[in-house]
Amino acid sequence: MDLCHIPATREKGWYLALMAPNVKGPNYAWLDPSRLYCHPQGLQDCVADLLQPFQGDPIDMVAGIDAMGFILGAAAAAALRKGFLAIRKAGHLCVQTLTQPYTDYSGREKVMEVRTDAISPGLRILLVDQWVETGGTMRAAIQLVERLGGVVAAPPCVPTGVAAICIEDSEGGRWIQERYKCAHCVPPRLQPRFDRHQ
Repeated sequence: MDLCHIPATREKGWYLALMAPNVKGPNYAWLDPSRLYCHPQGLQDCVADLLQPFQGDPIDMVAGIDAMGFILGAAAAAALRKGFLAIRKAGHLCVQTLTQPYTDYSGREKVMEVRTDAISPGLRILLVDQWVETGGTMRAAIQLVERLGGVVAAPPCVPTGVAAICIEDSEGGRWIQERYKCAHCVPPRLQPRFDRHQ
C-alpha cells in the first residue's frame, strides 16, 4: 500500500496492510509494523483504535516498552495529554531503577528496568508495546509497574490496561487478556492468520 494513499472507507485495522513482512530470516520478528508509523493517517487511526476501549477510563500515565513501544506509547500519551514513561532494557538509565528479568519472543533472556521515581502507589498506567507474541516482555513490564505500586488493571480495580497492535493467542497473550483490560488493532476475522504468522 502506498504511504500517501488513504482509503475512502477506513475500517478498524485498514492500516495493517502497511506492515512489511520479514525478509531477513528467523532471527527477526515475522512482521515489521514500523512502516505503518510512516503513514500519517495510518498512525493516527492505529492510536485511536488502541485508545478506543479506554475512553472514559481514568489514566494517569502511559508507559511504553523499549524500543518500538516508545513510538505508539508516546503517540498515545500525546493523544491523551498524559505523561509518558519509558520502560527500558537494562543498563540505559543513569538514575535509581527497579529491574525485572524476562524471556522475549525469541527465547533470549533479558532484563528490563524502570526508574523508581515516576510511579507512585495507585498511579493508573496504560502499558503500550508494538506487539505481544509470547507475552514475556509485557508481563515483565506489568511486574515492574505493580512492584512500584502502580495499577495496570485487574478487576475490581479501576481499569487502565494494555495496548498493542496485536496480542497473539499464545499462552502468554491469553494470560494477559484474562487478567487485564486489553486493546489491539487486529479484527477478529484476521486474528487466526496473525496467530499463525501468515
